[in-house]
Amino acid sequence: MSAAPGTDGVLVDRYGRVARDLRVSLTDKCNLRCTYCMPAEGLPWLSGPDLLTDEEIVRLVRVAVERLGVTEVRFTGGEPLIRPGLVGIVAAVAAMRPRPRVSLTTNGIGLDRLAPALGTAGLDRVNVSLDTLDPDRFTRLTRRPRLDAVLAGLAGAAAAGLTPVKINSVLMRGVNEDEAPALLRFAVDHDYQLRIIEQMPLDAQHGWDRDTMVTAEEVLASLRTVFDLSPDPTERGAAPAETWLVDGGPARVGVIASVTRPFCGDCDRTRLTADGQVRACLFATEESDLRAALRTGADDDELARRWRVAMRGKRAGHGIDDPTFLQPTRPMSAIGG
Repeated sequence: MSAAPGTDGVLVDRYGRVARDLRVSLTDKCNLRCTYCMPAEGLPWLSGPDLLTDEEIVRLVRVAVERLGVTEVRFTGGEPLIRPGLVGIVAAVAAMRPRPRVSLTTNGIGLDRLAPALGTAGLDRVNVSLDTLDPDRFTRLTRRPRLDAVLAGLAGAAAAGLTPVKINSVLMRGVNEDEAPALLRFAVDHDYQLRIIEQMPLDAQHGWDRDTMVTAEEVLASLRTVFDLSPDPTERGAAPAETWLVDGGPARVGVIASVTRPFCGDCDRTRLTADGQVRACLFATEESDLRAALRTGADDDELARRWRVAMRGKRAGHGIDDPTFLQPTRPMSAIGG
């Protein structure tokens, strides 16, 4: 399948959506064991030869930026901070022209130590995953007693100028559904931006149940017991979060209703897994192998062509509400959040 006329320089799908936001998973490994992501014993990790090298990651990102119109690059995992070459990768991507905006999604452990070097390398900002402020609950959720390390990471990111520092939180019924107001108060008090995300079917155990998911409407109702929320007049664009002003602003809170209010029609993302597979959607059941092409001598034009072909196969929506929906066979830790 060839690209549509006049679209050789961008990643466009059959529905006219242009992907300008690239999510790059740097590793499938993680130093937490969050109950909604993976089992306590972890997962079968990718072997070393299966992972893209630092140089291969930079080359593929360069193809995306210079030949395919990508303007935003977000590094994810697993946990990207445990990738030994992270700082060098960030520096190489930040040096590209045109320069993409470079960000990172992390659990925050070790971020206080790495934030200054990442800032110097060119990282623009971070998203830190944090689902609870209660130490005991944090340990039960992540199976690791590391809340203090995450809080230190948030503070370190802010001190290093990796702003706005955003917090990603997932609320689960019977686990932490009562914490929305406390998380927002914490974010407002520390000048962070909170994003609460509906839990999605991306767990390795395939235990997700829509009937027990905390919905966006429930989140907003909980927040409004403490805060006055008014619609954010800022244009949303392709951003996944619908945002509200908190008590008149300037603080804002976002809710990402991926399940109950899908925003697939405005999706501008493409994804590269740690082993070099293009995913047109987080919930895709098919992948396109760029690693094999790269390692068998494909030039940049050929890599770009294959990437465009992969994006032409993107579906209209994620299909969670379709009775025939199949959860991705690889968990979120392997494909990037």
